[in-house]
Amino acid sequence: MDRATTDRRAFSRRTFASLACGAAAWSAAPSAFSAPGATVWRLATGYPAENFHTVNLVAMAREAELATGGQLRIEVRPGGALFALNAIRAAVQEGKVEAGEAIMSSLVADVPIAGADSVPFITGSYDDAQRLWRIQRPLIEKAFAQRGLRVLYAVAWPPQGLYANRPLGAMADLRGMRMRAYNATTARIATLMGAVPVDVPATELDKALADGRIDCMMTSAVTGVESRVWQSMRYFYEVNAWFPKNLVFANAQAWDALAAPSRDALGKAATAAELRGWAASATAAARSMDELRRNGVKTEPVPYLFSRDLRRLGEHFSLDWVKQVGVGANDIFIPYFDKH
Repeated sequence: MDRATTDRRAFSRRTFASLACGAAAWSAAPSAFSAPGATVWRLATGYPAENFHTVNLVAMAREAELATGGQLRIEVRPGGALFALNAIRAAVQEGKVEAGEAIMSSLVADVPIAGADSVPFITGSYDDAQRLWRIQRPLIEKAFAQRGLRVLYAVAWPPQGLYANRPLGAMADLRGMRMRAYNATTARIATLMGAVPVDVPATELDKALADGRIDCMMTSAVTGVESRVWQSMRYFYEVNAWFPKNLVFANAQAWDALAAPSRDALGKAATAAELRGWAASATAAARSMDELRRNGVKTEPVPYLFSRDLRRLGEHFSLDWVKQVGVGANDIFIPYFDKH
């Protein structure tokens, strides 16, 4: 067992729950620890206050403030209160807000290598996803530095699994099934699997399941629980299709303007937040799997033939992605597959 796995298991649900209890109050209210003349940052995120990513951001802000004796205060503004999720990166780059969080797949148009973690069927576990991030990070940092941004940390969402309304033994079993799609990538995955893509945005997923409009879909165990997937789908396969990541970053000028002790404190708090956030993601995934089982969903291992088909599909997507991105993609995938 490696250090990352040990640390994740050591991070208890009780610990993260205690952080969640104080998250909203700390992010919204003036702090008793803030010192006169303190530097105040605003950190924009599009996710709600109770989301584990947001709870983790608030914990980072609290640690940085305590470590600086109140000289640095970071106000976390959740739920798109400052900017819409897809506008946050530009807002931080333009100095409209000091820091922000964005899902990396939303950055692809401007930073193509940010899409590496969205290439399906490449990362099969949290350890794989962390290894990919270690390779990807220096390239992301360089690209962000060129845009006046400073990377603080990244944390993965729980992995994307495959739900179906009947048992699946191989990819051929998906032929003709109606598969939920919500962007160009998921529509293409459905087509290559022989399924029929059906456009269902997140806001309509509950109704689509209740109405029986789709036969299968790829999403996380967490989303499956939130959407009550057992209304129409009773099979879940842990294909771990991909581990999308959220990236937290700051405006480089705002970072450089901090006093050296504040930069050091924030850097350490970000390092701790990355470790804590990956642990929280794994905990959320495990808890959601338990909830699926309690509601009658059969969580089954991926059959061998199906697993083989998915690996081949992953190779297909990775080659296509390398062609689209060019040299930068080779700088990620060549070392990743060499170490795999």
